[in-house]
Order: sequence, then C-alpha cells, then structure tokens
Amino acid sequence: MTMAREAYITGIGMSEVGVRLVRSPLGLTMDAIREAVSDAGLTLDQIDGVSTYPGKMQTFLGFSPIGVDDVIETCGLKTRWHSGAAEATAQLGAIADAAAAVRSGNARHVLCFRTVYEAAAMARPEQFPPLERRKDVTGNSQWVSPFGAFSAACWTAQFAMRHMKQYGMTREQLAQVAINDHRNAALNPRAMVKEPLTIEKYLDARMISTPFCLYDCDRFTDASTVVIVSAGDALDEVTSTPIRIAASAGSVDRYSWDQAEWAAAYPTGRDLWKNTDYTVDDLDTVQLYDGFSFQPITWLEGLGVCGVGEGHRFIEGGTRIALDGELPMNTGGGQLGWGRLHGFGYAYESVVQLRGDGGARQIKGDPTLAVATSGGGPMAAALLLARD
Repeated sequence: MTMAREAYITGIGMSEVGVRLVRSPLGLTMDAIREAVSDAGLTLDQIDGVSTYPGKMQTFLGFSPIGVDDVIETCGLKTRWHSGAAEATAQLGAIADAAAAVRSGNARHVLCFRTVYEAAAMARPEQFPPLERRKDVTGNSQWVSPFGAFSAACWTAQFAMRHMKQYGMTREQLAQVAINDHRNAALNPRAMVKEPLTIEKYLDARMISTPFCLYDCDRFTDASTVVIVSAGDALDEVTSTPIRIAASAGSVDRYSWDQAEWAAAYPTGRDLWKNTDYTVDDLDTVQLYDGFSFQPITWLEGLGVCGVGEGHRFIEGGTRIALDGELPMNTGGGQLGWGRLHGFGYAYESVVQLRGDGGARQIKGDPTLAVATSGGGPMAAALLLARD
C-alpha cells in the first residue's frame, strides 16, 4: 500500500542539445519523448498524463514553444490529467505536480517535458517574434526596463554582490562553479561545452553584470528534456530502474523579482527536509540550478550543506564539488556547461547518476540519494530523488 502511493521517475529522454538548430521545437520534443518512453519500457498508449512548465507562450515562443496540447495531439494521447502553466513554484514544480497526480490516482504515467528554442528563435525572428519592446512599460517590466535591467543577469547579480560585500565572496571562489561545470561537461557527450575552463580564462572574460562575467551566465539553447513520472502501483509496467521522488518543495517570493530580500532557494531548501526522513548528510550528489554561477551557492546554503554566507568557502578550490569530491555537483555540466535546459536537466542527470549510467562522469561509490533544484531568484523548486 505504501509503495503504491509513491511516485517514481521511470523514464528520461533528451533531444539533441545545440544552438540555432534547424529541427523544429516539436521535432526536438518528439525525439525526447520517444527516448523517454523507450527508456521506461512503456508505449505512448500507456501515457495518461502530461505536465510542463511554463506552458506554451505565444508572446515569447522561443522561451516556450510547445504546450501540453501540442504533445497530446501529436502523440495521440488519451489523458486523464494534464497541467502546464507559469503559475508554479519553478520549472521542477511540473514534476512535483505530476508526482501528486500519480499519488492521488489521477494518472499512472505522466510525461513531463521542458522544451527551449531560444537560440534558434533569435536566428529566425520572422517565425518566432521576440518580445515586443514598447515605448510605455506596464506590469513587471516597469520595475526593470527603465533601468536597462531587462536581463535576469542584472537581477541575480545583486544577490551575488551582497554576498561579496557582506560575506567576503571573491570572483576566484565564484569561478569554481563555472570551472567545475566545464570540466564535467567535457566528459558528457551530450553537452555543448567540450573543453575545461581555466581560472585565467575566466578572469580575462568580458563582464556582463558585476560580478558576473561571460562564463557565469548560461547561454540560449535549443533542446527538449523529458521525464516520465509513474505511480508506485504501475511499476510492473516499466522495465527501467525506477527512481523514487522522496520529497519535493517549492516557494515563491515576488514573481516580479522586485526587491526580494533573499533567493527562494533558502526557504525551499529548508522545507525539503521537512518532507522526508533523509537529512543533508545522506546526499551523494547535488544537481543545482546554475543559470548564473552564484545560484548553486544559494542552494548549498539553503539546503543546509553549509551555513548562510559560507557557500563560497565550501566550493573554494573546487575539490569538494568535483566528481571525486565529498559532494559532487552538476556532474553533467549544469547549464553553464551542458546547455540551458531550463531546470529539467538536473532531474535528468540525477537519474543518470543514481542508476550508475554516467559513464566517464559517473561519481564514485554507489549513489542512492540526489537533490535536483530549479529557480534562482524569488521562485524555486526542489526534488529529492532516491534509489531504493
């Protein structure tokens, strides 16, 4: 009875990951779907739920070009439950929602996906119009556009600068996130980055928004990532090694990003441990959102790996977070090395590591517990994943 009420990740899939790909976003999504369904040992006829974040955005198709309706129609699915909207904690909230659906009996196998097409969209604006730049500003843009701060790099940099001023973080310490990501990505055949990054090259790179340089920021990417979430009483239908969703958490503080005092990684990280008997000491690996290099530092602190204001010292030198370190981080390269998969790549990589399928990037020992996170500003979501 207990197992039947659990939720498991049973299939993972990913399309080609690249920049300015000519494949359509729906084609990339279908590639990832086919791979995930095959990985789980299922057929499309067995999929009865679909979940995504943030849903299809007609005003910003490069950011999110595919909705649940596209997947349902193209795959010919007969669904009993589906969800897709930006009104969620963060990207991985779509997987947490799917877990709730299978636990409640509303679905047995839910296909969760995130498709991004930002690089290709920039190359073909006639097909994928960019956000309209208006002479007047309304809504959230009124707080950022008049100050030239349209990019999230500007918003996140303010959190990072506070850590520098208040806690003494240096750029050399911050660099270890990007260096670790590039080193791991070079071992990942699906990652965009193929070469390690040196501290000299990092420090010589052009600045984007202080303290972030070029290597602190992820890049626009074209890709689709799929995760299948199955009910515990449906595991007899799958052939893969299931990974249990042991806990989830999420929080939002000001969708507008306007003057949020702390990143949502802090309350989300604390709440994650309230929903499980596991503790932070049980973790074998962490896959932490790194749209910008500072964000994993907030997650390390929020999860309790180290104290608030101590994250930069925890990663100093890079040995603790390396593949052979005490807490391997972003083993596939993260978004700075693998590509901007927008959150779903962390769940994908957690499953790869817990199954022991990492190849050259597989961490040592026999990992059984991982955390995957998404979000880096005033909204966040986290999953605790276990191989029982």
